[in-house]
Amino acid sequence: MTATDAVVTEVAPPGSRERRRLTAEIWIVLGLSLGQAAVYAIVRLIDRLTRVEALGDQTATINPTQSPRPWLDLTYQLLGIGFGLMPVILALFLLSAPRGLRDALRRIGLDATRPLRDLLAGAGLAAAIGIPGLAVYAIGRALGLSVHIAASGLTDYWWTIPVLVLSAIYNALLEEVVVVAWLLDRLHRIGWATPVAVATSSLLRGAYHLYQGPAMAVGNVLMGVVFSLVYLRWRRVMPLVVAHTLLDVVSFVGYALIPASLLASLGLA
Repeated sequence: MTATDAVVTEVAPPGSRERRRLTAEIWIVLGLSLGQAAVYAIVRLIDRLTRVEALGDQTATINPTQSPRPWLDLTYQLLGIGFGLMPVILALFLLSAPRGLRDALRRIGLDATRPLRDLLAGAGLAAAIGIPGLAVYAIGRALGLSVHIAASGLTDYWWTIPVLVLSAIYNALLEEVVVVAWLLDRLHRIGWATPVAVATSSLLRGAYHLYQGPAMAVGNVLMGVVFSLVYLRWRRVMPLVVAHTLLDVVSFVGYALIPASLLASLGLA
């Protein structure tokens, strides 16, 4: 029996009542989090495609400023990160029944029992995903299938880099815990086959990135397939969180630190 088979068969098939409850749970959690983001991303893509300005000439800012006043901007940034983590807390709460939170964290591998191995695995995964990701972005820009992505719109304050790092951690936890660990668990419990569950998780990841253009959405679908299969193989979400955090930190902080003139010369501004 493979590790993937073990994931599918470790939970007894639910009855029809339990299946309906789990299905409702999936719709509710996704409707409050990344499913909602996917719907907005689809509408934003339609908006972008129907503008006079070509898609390739448009810009998407991932970490925009929220106020011209620094202390209010910082407050808004921290509030957005804090409240944005609530779907992660909800997913962990739902996974914790009936054995408790500690068991849920251990079961999905969101713990500190293997810090060095998780860090090394996450770094390797980030390198394996990051380089092809840059190629997808470059090809998408060349074909006009991706908008210009401004990884940070924050002004150069003392708190800019710490907030960007927190934003990277937030994105990693939200996407990997909800879209991989929690969603795959729930889809398996309602009886979905592993390939279908992986495809659903990956397509969802691509959907909420559609605001960046079709090319980046396809790239994120491929990333979702890799991350889902890695999770099913290792049964640990922590390496995925590490990898995602590293990718976003390099993107966000690097964009904030590189001079605007250099970004322009590289075609990134």
